[in-house]
Formats: sequence, C-alpha cells, structure tokens
Amino acid sequence: MKRLFSILVIAAIMVFGGLTANATSNVNAFTANVTIVQEDDGANAGATEEKESLGFHQELKKRFIEGGAGFMGIVLLCLILGLAIAIERIIYLNLSTTNSKKLAQNVEDALNSGGIEAAKEVCRNTKGPVASIYYQGLDRADESTDAAEKAVVAYGGVQMGQLEKNVSWVSLFIALAPMLGFMGTVIGMIQAFDKIEAAGDMQPSLVAGGIKVALLTTVFGLIVAIILQIFYNYIIAKIDSIVNDMEDASITLIDILVDYKRRK
Repeated sequence: MKRLFSILVIAAIMVFGGLTANATSNVNAFTANVTIVQEDDGANAGATEEKESLGFHQELKKRFIEGGAGFMGIVLLCLILGLAIAIERIIYLNLSTTNSKKLAQNVEDALNSGGIEAAKEVCRNTKGPVASIYYQGLDRADESTDAAEKAVVAYGGVQMGQLEKNVSWVSLFIALAPMLGFMGTVIGMIQAFDKIEAAGDMQPSLVAGGIKVALLTTVFGLIVAIILQIFYNYIIAKIDSIVNDMEDASITLIDILVDYKRRK
C-alpha cells in the first residue's frame, strides 16, 4: 500500500506539472488570438467566437491560470494528496471486507472436525480484520473463554486503528482547501484596493483582475472540498460497516467457543 500511495502521488504531481505547462501555453495562445482580433474591425464578434470555441477542459485550465498558478497550485496539491490517501484507503477497506458469516461457518466446521489448530488454519488462509480477530481469539481458547474474549476485544481495537489510518489527513485537506480559497479571496481584494489607491481613482478595469482572482480561488477551494468530502463520507461509512461486522463476528466467535468447550 505504501508503494501504491507513492505511485499515486508521483503520478498526480506529474499530471499537475503537465496541466500547468499546458494551461500556460493555452492561455498565452488565447491572449495572442484575442489581441489580434481586437485590432480588426470585427473585434467583438471575433472575441466571442474564440471564447465559444474553448472547451470545458481548456476553460478550466484558463481559469486555473487566471486565479494565480502559484496559489491555485497549493489548492490543487490538497486535492491530489487527499485523493491519493482516499484511494489508498478505499482499496485497503475493500480488501479488508470479509464474508463473516461464511468465515464463522468455516471456523465452526473446522473446530468441530479438527480442533483449535484446524480453525486457526482457516483464519490464516483468510484475509481481513475479522479473520485476524478470530485467530487471536482461537489462540487464547485453550486458556479460558474470558481470555479469548479479552484477546478479541484488544485486537479489535488494533484493527480499528488500522482501518482509520491516515483518514484524518483527508479531513484536514477538506478543511484546508476552502480556507486557502478564502485566503486567496482576501489577497485578491487587497490587491484590488492597492491598485485603486495607487491610481487615485476607482475604475472597473483596476479592480476587475483582483476580484476575479478572489472569486476563482474561492470556487476552486470549494470544489476541492466537495470532491474530498464525498470520498471521506464513503470511507467513514465503509469503516463503520467493517467495525459493525467485526463486533458481530466477535460475539459469534465467543458463542462458538463456549459451545465447543461445552461439548468437549
């Protein structure tokens, strides 16, 4: 998983570098085309046609550069890192999902036919936190039922920590992205007022650029937070489902062990 996370981060950074370079060239080309068209008599019609010809992808890159590539890059980095962690967690959680009812039946059958060691072998051959909890409980089964129960509870807490690993970083990026966007808003407004103060006159052309930067950084920050929030809620729901499954499986294991010792 660490190797997968590193690959995702490196790939995202490479995509971000290509995105910035392509966006810069596209914006420069767009600016040059608009300048040429404005020198002609049909300036307004030509500019409108050029704007309409831009697709969604080109428009997004154009707005990204207009918002300030350096500052917007930090917001984009939050998205890349947040998505990398979220994808790694989703893959890990999906691999951790186990059919606990089938596992409990297999463990019970192995326990009745081959004893504790046969049941432990079933757990060793099964992936997921439920199988790990079963193994720890069976490993203490020879001592007493209470010892097995304590081992299950203790190891269940360890497995829960593994499920929740790095999830807090996703929530951090969810909070950080809109905060950076709002910071860009404040910076853009300050720049706009600085231009007004330097010119000594309030003209729309002086403040338009600063206000545009302010609005674009806020929009991009909110978009990043929304995307990461969707992934975060899915991860939390998945963790809750696995934890509930672990708790039900733990109760089932204790019942199996009690019944086994009674018959033994």
